Amino acid sequence: QVQLVESGGGLVQAGGSLRLSCAASGSIFSINLMGWYRQAPGKQRELVARISRGGSTNYADSVKGRFTISRDNAKNTVYLQMNSLKPEDSAVYYCNALILGSDYWGQGTQVTVSS
Repeated sequence: QVQLVESGGGLVQAGGSLRLSCAASGSIFSINLMGWYRQAPGKQRELVARISRGGSTNYADSVKGRFTISRDNAKNTVYLQMNSLKPEDSAVYYCNALILGSDYWGQGTQVTVSS
């Protein structure tokens, strides 16, 4: 079993910053990709950012230049630094890990950006 536990969500004013963390635990041999997705009410879940074990990253166009994803392989932890937040960034943010071809998800953490 693999567990992903997120933390760091909350309420922030537009222009503010938040940092999300996600720690993976359990039967982990090697985590290939780790990433963050988000889902706003009435919308589909979308990719925000992801990072490979080697550090290669890709971002949704809507967050480029504002969000930064990083990971600590020794701690099996991925981070998402979110700056210059906008109300449209409000959503439930989910951590994702790809381990030996299987997808694992966290429980989600709410991010709310007030205007």
